[in-house]
Amino acid sequence: WNRKDREGASSGLILGASLAVALSLSILFRTLGSGSDVSTIGWSQGIGWILAIAAGALLLGLARPEPASPRTADAARHERLPAWKTVGLCLGLVSALILCYFAFASPHVMARWTGVSALPIVSMAALVLGLFAVVLAARPGLLSALTPGMVLGWNLIFGLSLVLTILAHQVSFPANAGAYPLPEPSVSVIHHIPLFVTLLLLPVIVVDWMLFVREIVAGRPSFRALGAGFSLASLYLLFMIFAQVFTTVYDYIPVVGPFFRDKFWLVFLVAAAVMALPVLLVRRRAVDLGGTGLEFEHGKAFAALMVLVAVATILGAVLVAARPEALASSQTSLQILTYNIQQGYNRDGLRDHEGQLALIREVDADIVGLQESDTARIAGGNADVVKYLADRLGMHSYYGPKTVPGTFGIALLSKYPIENPRTFYMYSEGEQTATIEAQITVGGRSFDVFVTHLGNGGPIVQQEAVLQEVQGKENVILMGDFNFRPDTDQYRMTTAMLDDSWLQKWPGGNEGQGIDPARRIDHIFLSPGTEVADSEYLPGPQSDHPAMTTVIEW
Repeated sequence: WNRKDREGASSGLILGASLAVALSLSILFRTLGSGSDVSTIGWSQGIGWILAIAAGALLLGLARPEPASPRTADAARHERLPAWKTVGLCLGLVSALILCYFAFASPHVMARWTGVSALPIVSMAALVLGLFAVVLAARPGLLSALTPGMVLGWNLIFGLSLVLTILAHQVSFPANAGAYPLPEPSVSVIHHIPLFVTLLLLPVIVVDWMLFVREIVAGRPSFRALGAGFSLASLYLLFMIFAQVFTTVYDYIPVVGPFFRDKFWLVFLVAAAVMALPVLLVRRRAVDLGGTGLEFEHGKAFAALMVLVAVATILGAVLVAARPEALASSQTSLQILTYNIQQGYNRDGLRDHEGQLALIREVDADIVGLQESDTARIAGGNADVVKYLADRLGMHSYYGPKTVPGTFGIALLSKYPIENPRTFYMYSEGEQTATIEAQITVGGRSFDVFVTHLGNGGPIVQQEAVLQEVQGKENVILMGDFNFRPDTDQYRMTTAMLDDSWLQKWPGGNEGQGIDPARRIDHIFLSPGTEVADSEYLPGPQSDHPAMTTVIEW
């Protein structure tokens, strides 16, 4: 080996180990925060300060100049990595970061893609990274046996399983309105196989990172080539962020938006492909890590840290999980809350999960219907607000429609077990909408609970689909953000079948609740004859919608 190969391999190994540590810590922090990064919440932000200070100290250490190696200008020019290879490797590096950013640094989002519990997903991700660290520290020769061809095959299987994980939960939406309401397709264990294959192959991201860093450091590209490479890679990153977001907000993006509808899988296909292809640019011995700079003492510390983080992640996932209490079966009342939480943001556009949690906790409702709750995406910081609320409140939860189709998020929380939950979709020419149906038994009485969020203007075709599912059922609770007011045909059609709970309590209206009764769009409808003990709107700064609560008795 010459000097530049040793330097490249050492840099690749150390930076790859650093990426593995960062991934594992991110998974741990997200787990402890119930899907939100705990280092950004309350007093736990001290963790972020400690890490930031440590990072600053390390950066100061890197700023110290190193003695230049005695190389001639001609030799330097001869040894430089070609610009086109530099660009390709930079794109590969950024693609690895994109996959971490979009999914693997916060694997809770994959639980919302698939409907699988977060516990096995975060546990497997943490364990796989921990075991990889042990192998990397104890037997680096195993990696040295890999060839670029083997790594490319690893990438291809990883990318294929990742895309299949998403496609297994992609809904095919008919263009014919008569095909709705459309039940969410059922899935079996077979549909979840690609998910766990993807998690098993997760270390390929770290291996690719090592490879690409090694090639760049050993190749000594010119500053111009590096500048071009990372500039193009940054533009690619920006494009991929927009593409990911457009799969959800396509209805609000003119011209190009419709292309991204139902293309969530395509974003990940591109990212996986752009990470895999630069493997073709590396030399055969690129994975040889023998005799590089991760001494045994450091290797032991690295492996121990990764295993410790993996164990902490699994224990944390178990400890923070919701533990609903068993309630008395003699209850004869039920408090209902519907709340559009605006993706976890308050009226001023600031994230306010804690404020929304405080409001829900103060109401102390038995069942809660949430709208605009699909925050487990990059647009929401990959923060799972539904899990956060359910864990902190100790309630059962059903997330509702998976995030793959880019649907308006709706969720159901309950102090009582949620039975037979399901999701069905309504016809939509714009942003896709859905409704949750579930049964909840309280005091020996079973209620059919529906949570929905209609599109802009509350399209009548969507409400017709909802009422089609409601028809003929007893003890119905239908709640949500309907986007229609009391003076609309949709409202009149609904109240021909169900009672408006607020008007049952306030038949003459009540303007003392801080809302204009004529502009109400958040409703709780009930089966005729249901006794309403109280009903109230709770406007506040925690969201751009008021929470609405109704108490029923029997």
